[in-house]
Amino acid sequence: MTAPRILRAPAVQALLIQLLALLPTAALSFALESFGAEPTILTAALIQGLLAMAITWKLGLARWWRPIQLLFPIAVLAASALHLPPWIFLALFLILLGWYWSTFRTQVPYYPSNEAVWRAVEDMLPRDKPLRVIDIGSGLGGMAMHLAKARPLAQVEGIELAPVPWLVSRLRARLSGSRARFVRGDYEKLDFGDYDLVFAYLSPAAMPGLWAKAKAEMQNSSLLVSYEFEIPAGQSVKTILTTEGGPLLYSWQF
Repeated sequence: MTAPRILRAPAVQALLIQLLALLPTAALSFALESFGAEPTILTAALIQGLLAMAITWKLGLARWWRPIQLLFPIAVLAASALHLPPWIFLALFLILLGWYWSTFRTQVPYYPSNEAVWRAVEDMLPRDKPLRVIDIGSGLGGMAMHLAKARPLAQVEGIELAPVPWLVSRLRARLSGSRARFVRGDYEKLDFGDYDLVFAYLSPAAMPGLWAKAKAEMQNSSLLVSYEFEIPAGQSVKTILTTEGGPLLYSWQF
């Protein structure tokens, strides 16, 4: 029997893990107390976080959930101790919701690339051809605006699902006069066959689906480029080291 869709969302699973960790946390706290240790609330929060982090690792959630699970009980305890007004939590929630939006579903958090990566991708594009390029999960728009400036003949787009980064990228492009075009949406609804180069800086969880979509849609001589995360099933991969000791840039030609 398949679990309901909402229960498969990583954020919901993370919350359920915190609830699951409550009982062993209480048991360990009582055990420590029986030995005369007299655990504090902070000790209980640390135990809760460690147990939640261990369960998260065991169940195979993406690695960035581990520090979140560890720190969540401590953050709740700190917020309670500071007696912060409720509107602060509402404002913080709305900002984070707008920034990370669908991370709970896609398991793709905000990953900013850097100028070394932009220049490496730039070198993959010829100067004398009117190519179409898209950055899927374009964040604040740095990659797309750099390529639009470096390759004037290219039509460069960025697509971003989270509202706040998309809005910031639109404003940056307008204020700087960049030719890069930014749209808000889900890259899974695009046809990769419309592009000569698709750039992605996503997460390991997204790579199998990305590879399946690229194989089904991308045309001859087009390039799929991924920063840091390799596609396990991908063949004929080329790698570029953009910064000493940093992640690799992977590319596949179709």
